[in-house]
Amino acid sequence: MAIDLDDIRWWVDRRRRELTVALVALLALSAAGGGLWWWNSVRWRKPPSIFDSPVDDVLGYLALDDFNTLPLDERMRFMLELSDRFRGADGAESAAWAGFLAGVKGPVRAQLTQNARVLAKDILADGARNYVNLPPAERGKYIEEWVVKWSKMGERLATGKERDRSDSDRISDFKRQSERGESRMEGQTIPDLDDSRALGFLDFWQSEVEVASSPVEQGQIARFLDDVRGHFSKAF
Repeated sequence: MAIDLDDIRWWVDRRRRELTVALVALLALSAAGGGLWWWNSVRWRKPPSIFDSPVDDVLGYLALDDFNTLPLDERMRFMLELSDRFRGADGAESAAWAGFLAGVKGPVRAQLTQNARVLAKDILADGARNYVNLPPAERGKYIEEWVVKWSKMGERLATGKERDRSDSDRISDFKRQSERGESRMEGQTIPDLDDSRALGFLDFWQSEVEVASSPVEQGQIARFLDDVRGHFSKAF
């Protein structure tokens, strides 16, 4: 019986096509499986409900990089609600807070610290970015409004409410503080934004945020804070 070479070629080509289809299907399934694993592993997680979630979930979110992806106003709202819950915690919940914070070590602590730097950087960068785009005649007013806004925010974070003081009184305090040379802080204690050392808070965080800032942000922040100090050092 004679061997038909055309039949052999047809058979080989058919098997090659079948093998190719099988390999493509296998690769597609592998990619799909890998894609599902990747999506479940790195997908973005939304913030937990502050008042309805366990303490570990709420505090743990602060140590996730997902926190940094939230818009600045959402991060500040999260922090305000977090401070409200902390102040209203009962004995058992306070113990849970203390236990969680005591156990934060290693990479988790490093991420938590980095998130704090990024938050502070974004506050300053947002202020600086808006400032440098203003006409010179409007910058003094902007500086005063910006510092008053964030001093009020600091009071709300620390005590749950703003002090009963007018904006003009706050500005006068900032100027007196600057005249007394109190803007520079010594040591490594983090100053509170809600006390008379508000300008010291800016100095402290300027050094902290440099490691979390781009070169453009560093330049804008440095210029902005220099002008903030200069503005409040003027006689009034």
